[in-house]
Amino acid sequence: MSVLFWIVLTAVVLQRLLELVLSKRNEAWLRLRGAYEVGRKHYKYLVALHILFFATLIAEIFFCRRNIPRWWWMPFSLLLLAQGLRFWSIGTLGRRWTTRIMALPGASEVTTGPYRYLRHPNYTAVALELLSLPLIFGAYYTALVFSVLNAAMMRIRIPAEERALSQQTVESPRRENDAV
Repeated sequence: MSVLFWIVLTAVVLQRLLELVLSKRNEAWLRLRGAYEVGRKHYKYLVALHILFFATLIAEIFFCRRNIPRWWWMPFSLLLLAQGLRFWSIGTLGRRWTTRIMALPGASEVTTGPYRYLRHPNYTAVALELLSLPLIFGAYYTALVFSVLNAAMMRIRIPAEERALSQQTVESPRRENDAV
């Protein structure tokens, strides 16, 4: 395994750990304002999927002796795009961003930033990351398997989030970003 692999992997894992810290802080802030969690039953499977992703990526690269393909820069560019979309999504949601589905009664739907163009930009960023990160290092099986597993998970998670959004939001003619 190359030094580049460990640098990129460490950067992505550290980012995820920092996001978990931010998520916990935002979750506490939201709960103080009356928010409640939706989709708790599937959350443990989502966490397991992401942990298994990193373990499988390392295993495939180590045991299958994967090499960086000549076209590595294409999935690397996609990974950078995904990270930009993730940061934009988190920044737009501010304190309302968490890794869990938190419904905040009376909050209006966020329709600014990337949410103006995509319904679930953070999930799009995750899908791009699960595809591109393994491809940078030639881990084709990990890219395929976890893209499929993530798509299956999103078939559960997105409807749960949509239900939570429809229950929490206050319809307004302009549907402005809530100041919470």
